[in-house]
Parts: sequence; structure tokens; C-alpha cells
Amino acid sequence: MFYWLILVAAASRFLPHPPNVACVGAIGLFAGCYLSGVRAYLVPIVILCLSDLIGQLLGVSGMGFYQPITMATVYAGATAAVFVGRLMSLSSHRFARVPAGSLLASTMFFLLSNFGVWLGGWYAMTLSGLVACYTAAIPFFGYTLAGDMAFSLLLFGVWEWSRSSSSHKLQAAPSSI
Repeated sequence: MFYWLILVAAASRFLPHPPNVACVGAIGLFAGCYLSGVRAYLVPIVILCLSDLIGQLLGVSGMGFYQPITMATVYAGATAAVFVGRLMSLSSHRFARVPAGSLLASTMFFLLSNFGVWLGGWYAMTLSGLVACYTAAIPFFGYTLAGDMAFSLLLFGVWEWSRSSSSHKLQAAPSSI
């Protein structure tokens, strides 16, 4: 069930959606919370890489390969959500931590990815260029917040529901001797 949730969320990148309403931050949180070791960090990287490759090959607007520095910071921003998921995993009330974790992951993505846009030469390499870059990105930050929150609540909610549902089934099942 865990990997099916990740695959379904990843496939949603190919559905029509507003800019920056994506599942990758939520997947990073989810993987960071429930997967151990390097696997958790690989999940968002692999999803981004494969969907960018498919997007490039199929000519999907908004997906594919672009300026390498900018792309690297987008991947770093998405992977930062894994670290936040790791922090969430320390709590026994993981689902209660989803809104705060989602907000933190979205903010980290905003800061890292837009720094990469600035480094990639989209704006003047000055302090005023950096400020202009972040200022222009503010409307997209709202979309990132909404997408990360919705996908995070969905992933964590379905996972917790499936776990509690399966434990109720186990408790209700007659024991065989």
C-alpha cells in the first residue's frame, strides 16, 4: 500500500494542475517519515528525475530538463522535505504534525528553488535581482503551499486510515488455534 500511494501521487504530476501544485514535497515528507536510510532521499529524486525525463520525451509543458543549476536546487528543495519528514517521524502524533511539516517543507522548497532560479541567470546577479526573483515567486509560493498541504494530508491520511483499518480487521478476525 505504501508504494502504491507514492506511485499514484507521482502519477498526478501528469494531470493538469496549476503551476507548483505538485505532489513531490508531500512525497518527500511521507518518505522521510516512514522510510529509513538513503531510500527516503531517493524517492523524491527518482520521482522528479523520471517524471522530468518522461515530460521531456513527451513534450509535457512545465516538465523536462532545464538550466542545470536551477534544476539542482529544485531537486534539493524537494529532497529537503525528507529531512522534515524525519523530524515528523520522531513524534508519536505524526498526522497531527502534517500541517506544520508541510508548511516547513514548502518554505524550504521556495527558498532553495528560487535561489536556484536567481543563480541560473534569470535575474540580475545583484541583491536587487535576488529580491526581484523572490518577489516574483510569491504567487507561486501560494500554489506550493496549497499543493503540498493537500497532497500531504491525502498521503498521510490514507496511510493512517489504511493502517488503522487493517489493524481493526486483524482485531476482528477470529483467532485460529
